[in-house]
Amino acid sequence: MPGRLCVKTWAILPTRKGLHKGLHKVSVIESIREIESVRAEPAAEALESGPLTRIEILTPISIVVPTYKERENLPHITERLARLRENHGLTLELLFMDDLSCDGSREWVEQCGHDWVRLIERKGPRGLSAAVVDGMHQAQYPVIVVMDADLSHPPEKIPDMILALDAGQEMVIGSRYVFGGSTDDQWGFFRWLNSFVATKLASPLTSARDPMAGFFAIRKSELSKTHRLNPIGYKIALEVIVKCRLTNVGEVPIHFTDRVHGESKLSFKEQLKYLQHLRRLYIFKFGTLSHLAQFLIVGASGVAVNLLVVYGLIALWAGEKFAFAGGIAVSLVTNFLLNRRFSFSYARRRPVVVSIAARRHCARLAGTSARRSACGRRRHKRDLCPPPARSTHPDSSSPS
Repeated sequence: MPGRLCVKTWAILPTRKGLHKGLHKVSVIESIREIESVRAEPAAEALESGPLTRIEILTPISIVVPTYKERENLPHITERLARLRENHGLTLELLFMDDLSCDGSREWVEQCGHDWVRLIERKGPRGLSAAVVDGMHQAQYPVIVVMDADLSHPPEKIPDMILALDAGQEMVIGSRYVFGGSTDDQWGFFRWLNSFVATKLASPLTSARDPMAGFFAIRKSELSKTHRLNPIGYKIALEVIVKCRLTNVGEVPIHFTDRVHGESKLSFKEQLKYLQHLRRLYIFKFGTLSHLAQFLIVGASGVAVNLLVVYGLIALWAGEKFAFAGGIAVSLVTNFLLNRRFSFSYARRRPVVVSIAARRHCARLAGTSARRSACGRRRHKRDLCPPPARSTHPDSSSPS
């Protein structure tokens, strides 16, 4: 089990002498919990004055927020995190990983007056997941929280996530799909369907209910379980779960809200990248079985292509023999190209013609080398065992 974090929980509990405010201090330091009860004013007054519990986190936290043209959202997320920092006694750093927005984000961070807020302008490949990975490497504290800049993830849920992390979870997700979680009322059917299908496609990789979430907390030490994170697209949480081989993933319910400021970066191209990312993760987790599954899927697609071409040619008044021949030819070509692109992509290094020529050249070299080796062995044998020399003595050939 991972090492415990330092967390304090203040709660209002009843005591023996009626309902009083029992102030319980729960400290977790090196897996030791000490509970101290202190009596105070009646519980009714406490209920009127504020919440029943308060979590005080003693472990420093690094919050990584990838940004691209999010200047309007920076003041709002910083203000909410500042309140969270003050209310819960948090020691944190806020890292804005910016993909060279050039929209005034850097100037605002320099003038905001918070020494715990930094903006790092990335010069490498752009992308949400790549920005998060860079931010994880830049983080100074032992616990990392990743969230979006559009305020769709509530920062107020961070203490609950850290508390769940302290309970022994390897990773904690702010989830829309567990009991108590919800999404904005403005979500349409197609957006819900897109999220549902994406989640189901990832279900063989993890048992988490919402692996698509971009709001999660993890110990920095867990990232050392993998030598490299190379996600494609925007689903960094799924990449971390699979590559770090995390099995104990907790989920805290959140309300997912739509962005108010700025424009969404989700596009059809990003969704195609997600499919490519899924394929990489399947190969990483299942290896040869994933290649076999791809081969079978490509074969099934060949049947569909064959039928479509045959019926299409017949509908165009082509002869049956021509239609069947065309269907076979097209399906063979598509199966070859798809298998080369997906099923056997690990063997794809150069174009087909070059590969064939290279193989023939290698075969010729191997044959030549084998012949030379055989000749060398025969020459070496002659040198070691020379034939008997013929005698030149005059009496050697005459009878005695």
